[in-house]
Amino acid sequence: MALRILPRIGLALAAFLLAGPAAATAQEPLTLEQAVARALAQSRLAETARANRDASRYRDNAFYSRQLPRLTLGGTVPSYNRAIIPVLQPDGSTSFRPQDQVQGELTATMSQTLPLTGGDFFVSSALSRLSVSGQQTTRTWSSTPVEVGLRQPLFRSNDNGWDRKEQPLRAEVAERQFREAREDIALQTANLFFDVHAAQVALRNAEANAATNDTLYTLNTGRYEVGRIGENDLLQSELALLRSRNALDAARLEYQRALSGLRLVLNMAPGEALAIAVSTTVPDFTPDTTLAVAEALRNRSVTSDAELQAVQARRRINEARLNNGMGATVSASYGFNATGTEARSAYRNLLEARQFTLAVDIPLLQWGLRKESVQAARADRDRVESTTRLALDQTAQEAHFAALELVQARRNLLLSAKADTVALRRFDVAYNRYVIGRIAIDNLYIAQSEKDAALTQFVQALRGYWQAYYRLRRVTLFDFENGNPLR
Repeated sequence: MALRILPRIGLALAAFLLAGPAAATAQEPLTLEQAVARALAQSRLAETARANRDASRYRDNAFYSRQLPRLTLGGTVPSYNRAIIPVLQPDGSTSFRPQDQVQGELTATMSQTLPLTGGDFFVSSALSRLSVSGQQTTRTWSSTPVEVGLRQPLFRSNDNGWDRKEQPLRAEVAERQFREAREDIALQTANLFFDVHAAQVALRNAEANAATNDTLYTLNTGRYEVGRIGENDLLQSELALLRSRNALDAARLEYQRALSGLRLVLNMAPGEALAIAVSTTVPDFTPDTTLAVAEALRNRSVTSDAELQAVQARRRINEARLNNGMGATVSASYGFNATGTEARSAYRNLLEARQFTLAVDIPLLQWGLRKESVQAARADRDRVESTTRLALDQTAQEAHFAALELVQARRNLLLSAKADTVALRRFDVAYNRYVIGRIAIDNLYIAQSEKDAALTQFVQALRGYWQAYYRLRRVTLFDFENGNPLR
């Protein structure tokens, strides 16, 4: 269903909207929907929103890539050192001798972070070479064909586990913010579109007023010369003509400014023609306030952000409690290694290589550090709960009144259209009666002012409807016209 508004601006304004200024005759007029679509496709703001969304998606992909096994190759090729070193002699004395040492090492490691415990599991293979020259020259190869190991912190916060809880929420916040950014662009484009429309209507109305007042001044000049009106009426007519000409100049400037603003948001090429066409048909639906609130709380980024902040608050409490208390780290590995004078021989006669370490860290005196850190984290959690609850309540309230504002905007548009038609009819009657000398000039100018005011009010009512329409989409991320969430 659609609601069709038929104001009195009819033929003259419709011809202007379709034709536009002379410079734009080669361009098919843009409707509001087309202008919004173009802004979403090619504006600088849309490019920025897409770049932010893409960056978030790449970061999300990178996070999950880090959760997969990693294969790395590293080492030292080579390390050279020349120095005078102490050498123990057979008689027990020490002699200082120069020595050249070249060492190289290459290690391939496959590692995997353990999501449940936060530890690191690895499998590695290494080969190293040591060459010493001096009074005694030696060359030794050492290999570790395979080594399996684990490094596991104990009694510490599992950073990887918390990261895995936060990351889906971060990604969801970014996606919802992208949709909100698109609706912001749509709302801004609608505002600029109706800036142009209002300027067009004002320009054509100013042209019509200037032409009317010029005709009236010419008519009154003749009447004054034959003594049918006084000098005061003639001066009043001349003053109205001067004011209408001044208003026409201001309207031309405002139209160019509004047109430039719309061209900027549409990212149009220099010299590209632009004309707009404003439809008198508006969507006819009544948004349900309960549905608006439910969709806003379901779709807005503030909801996902509230969940993210709650997880982060729990994480800070966990870190304050565990990272400031007793901790330990277990490191263990098992593998095989061997040594030889040649690379080939370093893989023969393999021997077991075992390693186990338990490192502990026990704070003995902290002066209340752990307790105060936990209390601070809990206070932050309370703050987060309060602020996010307020944000959600504000979101619900915003959606509720956005739905009511759209209903009011549609009702106001109907009344303004009727008032605009009545005001024009009244001016036409007053003009004709003045021409035949039935009313005073003051009454004519009052009718003209009321006609201008009614026209301005109708244009603002049409703008207000589309502002309310796109604002409701923005605050709910829901298309009430088609009954679908915005994706």
